[in-house]
Amino acid sequence: MARTPSIMLDLGTEAPNFSLPDTEGSLFRLESVKGKQPFLVLFICNHCPYVKHIRKELAALGNEYQMKGIAIIAINSNDFLSYPEDSPENMVQEKKEIGYLFPYLIDESQEVAKNYRAACTPDFFLFDRQGKLFYRGQFDDSRPGNGISVTGRDIRSAMELVLKNGKSPLEQKPSLGCNIKWKTGNAPSYFV
Repeated sequence: MARTPSIMLDLGTEAPNFSLPDTEGSLFRLESVKGKQPFLVLFICNHCPYVKHIRKELAALGNEYQMKGIAIIAINSNDFLSYPEDSPENMVQEKKEIGYLFPYLIDESQEVAKNYRAACTPDFFLFDRQGKLFYRGQFDDSRPGNGISVTGRDIRSAMELVLKNGKSPLEQKPSLGCNIKWKTGNAPSYFV
């Protein structure tokens, strides 16, 4: 695993639109939420130890904030042919086992990850009602093996502010995780 930080896309960047299949076989279109409510786009996968470290709290946070009016959209952009644990079939099992109630989408072409400048798993992008980037960064200070409890403090704080139409948090620390597993020859220029 390569410890990789977020790219930290400029705040105010408009969310790139996408349409991707979910684990239930439906097509999710970002336009179904963009302009209607705040939304969190997160890049995760099944096998990354950083995602495994936060996944139970991530499921709880997703369930809580969907009830408060924030759409949560998880995307797996890893090359699942080289990393079979991240296959669509295993995504179905992961979603069921952990209790994700939000869509878990398959970015097989990896174009959505490139458009968002996603670099790692987990990587978080919180957008306001107008679809402008409000927060990008870490879930919290906890990492595998550092002894800090997983709380989702940083992302929770940002989500509370976006719900109140507040200003973006001044301090936004990059997320840290495993690099996205790009297909051979498909790594974006910002990443190589």
